[in-house]
Amino acid sequence: MRRVRLSGATSVSDLAGQLGVSPSTIRRDLEVLDRDGTLRRVRGGACASADADADLPFAEVAALDEQDKEAVAVRAAQLVRDGDVILLDIGTTTMRLARRLRGRRVTVITSSLAVFDVLRSDPATELLLLGGLVRRTYHSLVGVLTEEALRQVCADRVFLGTSGVRPDGQLVDSTLAEVPVKRAMIAAAGQVVLLADRHKFPGTGALRVCGPEDVDVIVTNEGADETTLRNCAATGAEVLIA
Repeated sequence: MRRVRLSGATSVSDLAGQLGVSPSTIRRDLEVLDRDGTLRRVRGGACASADADADLPFAEVAALDEQDKEAVAVRAAQLVRDGDVILLDIGTTTMRLARRLRGRRVTVITSSLAVFDVLRSDPATELLLLGGLVRRTYHSLVGVLTEEALRQVCADRVFLGTSGVRPDGQLVDSTLAEVPVKRAMIAAAGQVVLLADRHKFPGTGALRVCGPEDVDVIVTNEGADETTLRNCAATGAEVLIA
């Protein structure tokens, strides 16, 4: 249910792959959840019910796939050099990366209140918090103020999160308010590093963030869908397995 709510809508095959069970098991479970009113069963998959919260609480998302996210964060931290100016996107994996940057002589620019909380007391890190409208459920700042601030930024690299990567390599997201911020971060950075655990290959989302050609490096786990990774690599992205 958390996965359906996180993506807004997803297919039986995607859920089967992400959870490591058979499609028939997923279909039976979706039927039960549909009868309970927890989600809505649709042809080929399911979507969140009309009265479900639009945003999954940050703490719930953070508890999903913790080991995979931590491994991605550890590998991503190795890409950061002392003196770098980096952008950290919102998300639970970028929050974990921020923990790995404590004590490092770097400049961190972020719209994530979770990242801010991790680094606010660290004297080694220069921390810039972008302004904007507070999206409390997901601990982020969004809106025209955030996007305008990013136009003044020139970063060495951005560490980007995503709801999922489609089989053709397109990065997608499920939240309208976050997409313009992600695009502005991509435009403000010299290098784009995607942080996405293996469950997001492939993933779902209704809104396109960018194409695979816009991504320079992908950090993920062993077990990510090989076809999706190949399509990303075909446009020039370097794939790092954590």
